[in-house]
Amino acid sequence: MSSDALFQLGMDLDHGSSTAQTEEEHSMCFDPQSGDERKDFFVERDGIRYAGTHLIIDLVRAERLDDLDHIDQTLRRCVDAAGATLLHIHLHRFTPNGGISGVAVLAESHISIHSWPEHGYAALDVFMCGDTDPNATIDVMKEAFSPGKVVVKTELRGMEIQRWNDGSRRHSTTASASA
Repeated sequence: MSSDALFQLGMDLDHGSSTAQTEEEHSMCFDPQSGDERKDFFVERDGIRYAGTHLIIDLVRAERLDDLDHIDQTLRRCVDAAGATLLHIHLHRFTPNGGISGVAVLAESHISIHSWPEHGYAALDVFMCGDTDPNATIDVMKEAFSPGKVVVKTELRGMEIQRWNDGSRRHSTTASASA
């Protein structure tokens, strides 16, 4: 993808660009107890260490799924409710049905949406690490879209890293082939 295409998507990420500078400024994580800079945004709750919480949210019989401004404001309210740091939002309206796809890029990861207003359905993805509360986004969405039904699936991401780092399991994402 060319840098012009990325720029049009709101993703001007050349080092030194305003977007890249904003992301660099918000990518530091501090340990609230010691005040020391941490090297990751990993979470430790109830004795479990993991990368973050990933919510897969389905809204059924929902309203206002074609209202771009309403979705933008709702994503912003979700970010605030979760205690996350907004870097930027990009939304796109599809024609002719008016469905909207987009993402709120966060220092702590993202919130994404894809809506089918003609079916009253929206698929949302909330992934957050660090000291955030992704579950707080659910009530914001309920209030904003008045769904008849909400289905939430929760996954704690990155728990495998501890096993890999402990040497109990080796992992490689690189495949090699001989020619």
